[in-house]
Amino acid sequence: MQKNVGQTDKIIRIVIGTAVIVLGVINQSWWGAVGLVPLLTAFIGFCPLYTVLKISTGESCSCNEKPGKNSSCKL
Repeated sequence: MQKNVGQTDKIIRIVIGTAVIVLGVINQSWWGAVGLVPLLTAFIGFCPLYTVLKISTGESCSCNEKPGKNSSCKL
C-alpha cells in the first residue's frame, strides 16, 4: 500500500474530519461518524479512492533519486 496523501491534503482531511465529528456531536447525529473516514485516511496516508482515480498528492521521486530500500521513491 503506497502512500498517496500529501502533507497539505492530510491537514485538510484532519480539519474536515474533526469539523464533521464536532457537528455530528452537536446535532446528536450519527453522521458525525462519517468524519472518521477523512481522519483515518489522513493518519494512514492512503486513500483508496485516490487509487481508483489514479491521483496522488504525496511526494514524488526526483529524476536523480533511485528507488531503493531506504528511499521513499518506488517504481
